[in-house]
Amino acid sequence: MVDAMAAMFRVLTINNIAKIGLERFPAGRYEVGGKVADPDAILVRSQDMHAFDIAPRVQAIARAGAGTNNIPVKAMSARGVPVFNAPGANANAVKELVIAGMLIAARNLVPAVRFVDGLKGDDETLNKLVEDGKKNFAGVELPKQTLGVIGLGKIGSLVADAAIKLGMNVLGYDPHITVDAAWSLPAQVRKANSVEEVLKAADFVTLHVPYIEATKNLINAERLALMRSDAILLNFSRDGIAENGAVLAALAAKKLKCYVCDFPAQALVGKSGVIALPHLGASTREAEDNCAIMVVDQLRDYLEHGNIQNAVNFPDVVMAREAQFRVGIANSNVPNMLGQISTAMADAGLNIHNMLNKSKGEMAYTLVDVDSAVPAQVVEKIAATKGVLAVRYLPSVAG
Repeated sequence: MVDAMAAMFRVLTINNIAKIGLERFPAGRYEVGGKVADPDAILVRSQDMHAFDIAPRVQAIARAGAGTNNIPVKAMSARGVPVFNAPGANANAVKELVIAGMLIAARNLVPAVRFVDGLKGDDETLNKLVEDGKKNFAGVELPKQTLGVIGLGKIGSLVADAAIKLGMNVLGYDPHITVDAAWSLPAQVRKANSVEEVLKAADFVTLHVPYIEATKNLINAERLALMRSDAILLNFSRDGIAENGAVLAALAAKKLKCYVCDFPAQALVGKSGVIALPHLGASTREAEDNCAIMVVDQLRDYLEHGNIQNAVNFPDVVMAREAQFRVGIANSNVPNMLGQISTAMADAGLNIHNMLNKSKGEMAYTLVDVDSAVPAQVVEKIAATKGVLAVRYLPSVAG
């Protein structure tokens, strides 16, 4: 049980979090920093936390970025701890890097730069070498080329829109597209019915899917064989979505022109046809600021009011306060949980003013606003209910 009447929340920061985000924590009610002991919450960027000893007191973890592979999400779910991220906050930064990657590959800029860096001689000699050598780096222009976008979330939609504005034809595929993403998608994007359809038709293919079991090695030898021999594959999603060995084999066999990615795996570094960037997708000042602001606001809303927005392991549950006293319950998605919570409160003579419950896969979350103070024994009774993972008592506080 956690009581939000505590005088101060303690937030441990791992990695550097943008100052503009940290300034959103009220100084009088939050202690925030890299040396905070016994934290209530953790803010992290890229640090691998799988080997961390995450104390039982921790109520939430927030990742100032989109991916959460560096966080032990399953273990946190079992403890009823939401893991927040910042979807879309770095979308423009990634979009710009994808467009840059297409241009770099289309115009053969990496080998061209390496060629120039290796030239020696006076200006007359250099000019002759340049004129003789530049034919080896002739490229293609983007207009009228077909871009295949696999994954049409925020980033994929922005990439599609930018490509259309550059005169490209865009073919998109996403079997799980959300309503919001569909509304934001440019009307000119043609819908594909499969990954295979995209690979067969596109001159450029860009991947924008999460790394889950279903997308592991999504681009493999069988699917690479479907691509055009002069095609360019871009992966700014996650390492492991494209099978590195299969990509290298396709490049060596001249069945793929270029692979541009943001994940310099050892197998890829220095290989012909590979342009590997040092995970620059979200590395802009603006993206870091946006991510920090987003996750800090989400973290505060959870710690102070129990609301959940953008947790990868729990449903979005946001309820305006209609009473001073609130209880937040994280539980397994099992039958009769609401009945047991309601009964525990009714047996104590408490009147439920409002209640909201939602589920997401195996996890569920409930907010209950109550008209009077909730005795500790009632909170403890709910916490002891089979299937309940965590209970937080959240009387309203100023600030």
